[in-house]
Amino acid sequence: MILEAAATNLLSAPVLAFVLGLVAVAVRSDLRLPEALSTSISIYLLLAIGVKGGVALRSATLAEVAGPVALAFGLGLVIPLLAYVTLKWMSRLGPLDRGSVAAHYGSTSLVTFTAALVFLQTSGIDYPGYGVTLLTVLEIPGIVIGILLASRASVGRVKWGAAIHEVLAGKSIVLLAGGLVLGFAIGDAGYVGVQPFLEEPFRGVLTLFLLGLGIEAGQRLGTLREAGPGLLVFAALFPFVVGGGVVGLALLIGMGQGGAVVLGILCGSASYIAAPAAVRFALPEANLAVPLAASIGVTFPMNLVLGIPYLTWLAGALTA
Repeated sequence: MILEAAATNLLSAPVLAFVLGLVAVAVRSDLRLPEALSTSISIYLLLAIGVKGGVALRSATLAEVAGPVALAFGLGLVIPLLAYVTLKWMSRLGPLDRGSVAAHYGSTSLVTFTAALVFLQTSGIDYPGYGVTLLTVLEIPGIVIGILLASRASVGRVKWGAAIHEVLAGKSIVLLAGGLVLGFAIGDAGYVGVQPFLEEPFRGVLTLFLLGLGIEAGQRLGTLREAGPGLLVFAALFPFVVGGGVVGLALLIGMGQGGAVVLGILCGSASYIAAPAAVRFALPEANLAVPLAASIGVTFPMNLVLGIPYLTWLAGALTA
């Protein structure tokens, strides 16, 4: 069942585009996405997800959302701590880079989240509209805790103001939170007018974005050799250990299969947009190549091919 779902997912256009990006780097092609195009694509994806989530959030009750939001916030505090401690005995990274990696893995991956929603939709599994709210809630505490852990080894003064501002004012949070408010305000009636633009091209735009990520992942894989095999194992197992555990917790509070998969994949992913920007401001001496190589080069493709189908199967098996 898992292998069949993984094979189906692997043959989807977005995943194959990611593989094409890896192949392009392997054969030393000059294929690259222009920076302006990559930025435009990410803005489209962030806004589309935010608006759609806001429309769905309008029909949710406070009682329905409160439990998942509280759980997400708690996990945002705990996961980077677990990552930091685990990396202490699994890798040869120093405390500064361990904290940097913990910040990335305590945060979330928008693109992994997006791929999970597409997979659930294709599989005919309903998922809650407040998933975007959970993503926004998880984005901040994980980064803060990771930076706090790393700051103990920082030789310079941690620039907390700049780091927090970069997280809160960065395009990820602004577009997701702004999209949520926009979608909540316009509701179903207002969404009809923009639905063709925000939904019809979505999968094609995601495919193009994953092509660019495949190229970036291929360029960063060499960095993992410098960090040692422990980080590679950590990055590969993270989606299954953390994501699987979170699926169980989500089901315990009644989130249902789709909701459990959404929260599980959010917690089992790693940031490569918001976290790098915040860490760059707060800890300029940290080596950002290490967490980016792990998150983009290992954890992201692992989630894309196996993690999403596995968590979907696990949630279904536990609710059967």
